[in-house]
Amino acid sequence: MNPAVAWEPVASLATMRARAALLQRIRAFFATAGVIEVETPACSVHAVTDPALASLRTRFVGPGHPDGLSLYLHSSPEFAMKRLLVAGSGPIYQVCRVYRNGECGRLHSPEFTLLEWYQPGFDHHRLMDEVAALICALADRPLPQRRMSYAELFQEHLDLDAHGSGVTALRARALALGVPRAEALELPGRDAWLDLLLTHCIEPQLPTGRMTFVYDYPASQAALARVRPGEPPLAERFELYLGGMELANGFHELGDAAEQEQRFHTDLAVRRARGQPAVPMDRHLLAALRTGLPDCAGVALGVDRLLMWLTGARHIDQVLAFPLERA
Repeated sequence: MNPAVAWEPVASLATMRARAALLQRIRAFFATAGVIEVETPACSVHAVTDPALASLRTRFVGPGHPDGLSLYLHSSPEFAMKRLLVAGSGPIYQVCRVYRNGECGRLHSPEFTLLEWYQPGFDHHRLMDEVAALICALADRPLPQRRMSYAELFQEHLDLDAHGSGVTALRARALALGVPRAEALELPGRDAWLDLLLTHCIEPQLPTGRMTFVYDYPASQAALARVRPGEPPLAERFELYLGGMELANGFHELGDAAEQEQRFHTDLAVRRARGQPAVPMDRHLLAALRTGLPDCAGVALGVDRLLMWLTGARHIDQVLAFPLERA
């Protein structure tokens, strides 16, 4: 006889009802704000080039492609939504399932729900205002918040110059703070050490019950955000934390097609150096950017993590009906 198979959902009925109510309230918030809901494909012939992300792949075999067409499941609807912005959509949002290979743990699932929206005419600071308004509306109460630059965050919590410290200084700080196995780690550059210190030493210190917005990241961490010239140059990007949990990542969006293509090429060079798979950059996005992306800001927010915070769940599996092991 075969061993018993765990077929039941992991999330409780109360949690599933909380998810349904959360999605209804998200849609009501954006309806009131005049932001329209859109849908874009989950599969694309292009993939995200970011070395920190791994795309899941599938293959279409059918009319027009008898030998098969490789497709990538999107890790975010960002590229397609920017094409809609170029086409004149105005403010838009999307709630969708997204996919990231290799991500599984207390706060990660290879398939999860993302809320992403774009506001023409906004910069990253104005979008932080709207993110805060949404979170307070969904929490049914005003929440305290604090906004601090990336430099201020590291200076206050670790007494470190985040923009000026080299790998040697960052490694020494990790060792002094007792980061597990720091002495044996061989990380690929400053940003990896900064991220290690952020996740292991700063995030656990962030107050629960408070929104913490961190903005003006190192230019090397710009991703798809604009870089503001200066000394040092800074990425016009922000992240939102609820307690020590990262919830959202937003950008004052880069609209320069040539700069975006160069960043894609840089990503691909890093992938080659690390032995990661090569992926096709999104030529549709680059063509749209050459047409002209309106000045805008955009943000992606993890719905499952928000539901965790609202329900007090400690593991993402608790808010999923069928997580990976039961999918």
